[in-house]
Amino acid sequence: MTIAAVVAGLLVAAGVWVCTAVFGGERGGRGGGLWSARAELAQQELLQQFWDEKRGLHNNAAPCMLQLCTDPFHYWWQAHALDTLVDGYARTKDDGYRQRIDAMYQGILDRNTIFPNAYYDDMEWMALAWLRAYDQIGDERYKEAALILWEDILTGWNDEMGGGIAWRKEQLDYKNTPANAPAVILGARLYDRFGDEQYLEWAKRIFEWQRQTLVDPETGLVWDGINRQGDGRIDKDWKFTYCQGVYIGAAVELYRATGDRSYLDEAWKTAAYVERQMTSPATGMLPSEGDGDGALFKGILVRYLTELIKEDPGRADGLVRMLLTNGESLWAYGKHPDAALFSNSWAQKPDAVVQLSTQLSGMMLLEMLAVLEQLEMLDIG
Repeated sequence: MTIAAVVAGLLVAAGVWVCTAVFGGERGGRGGGLWSARAELAQQELLQQFWDEKRGLHNNAAPCMLQLCTDPFHYWWQAHALDTLVDGYARTKDDGYRQRIDAMYQGILDRNTIFPNAYYDDMEWMALAWLRAYDQIGDERYKEAALILWEDILTGWNDEMGGGIAWRKEQLDYKNTPANAPAVILGARLYDRFGDEQYLEWAKRIFEWQRQTLVDPETGLVWDGINRQGDGRIDKDWKFTYCQGVYIGAAVELYRATGDRSYLDEAWKTAAYVERQMTSPATGMLPSEGDGDGALFKGILVRYLTELIKEDPGRADGLVRMLLTNGESLWAYGKHPDAALFSNSWAQKPDAVVQLSTQLSGMMLLEMLAVLEQLEMLDIG
């Protein structure tokens, strides 16, 4: 029986997408709750609609159309697809996830020849995903991939614009949040795993440049970049959920590494900006940021808001409520009526063709709610 047939049967039998009886126990996640079940259905949709077993990679869209399935090669989308598979494995310990993670290791090498590429932010996402895979599975190849990428990432640091890691190798004087805040997360996590002080020193150095250069000290808003057009100007009009998320994640990881609460205060200031200025005052919904790369932005924000909630739950009721609001809307309005395929807007039905970036963003929201559900952090009264 196909997964689509299973899903259709669940809808008829239960009237809602609550499938604890089918995906309970291991398959539904430890505890087998509502959000674990929804996350699992989305993971199975990813497998059914996007996974290319022959290539060991995910297709760019569903339905998959001609060469658009594979071209262009979205290296950073594949990194987030890998990270999302790690979410599924962490939740279930199901060997199917482990097999696909292993297949992606070879698939990325086959397509990219080596792990590094021309964009520093892309490499940071790939390294973060392999480090998480190493944490969960223990395969030394994954650790080695993360360390190879880290060494290449450091070549992006230079004195243009007072420091910072460049966005890409062909434009070393353009520095942005996407290339710096994830590097902080990676450096702090490498320090936590392996204890080398150099990782922490780099993380603190990069964070300080980021804080001084691309963060509004009054509001906590994180700007996107500086010197994109060679004029030394900061792109203050580019207000993306993605930038807020990675800065929050960087601050949380440095707090974990150092115990310095000033980092946690930085995270909360930016999180407060998100709550006040980036959600609809009427609905509490996060914005749609379009398709393509922009479709991934909200999912990244949600991933790192979840890290902040886990680290400081006593202050997090508002954030939890926001994630629940967005999750319920995604499931009720932003999902295909007959499949766990998602929309760029978490309040509107999806397009006829769903891009991988869009699908992954919705899946991150479900997986993060499943994490909070497992930790019993969703009961906020």
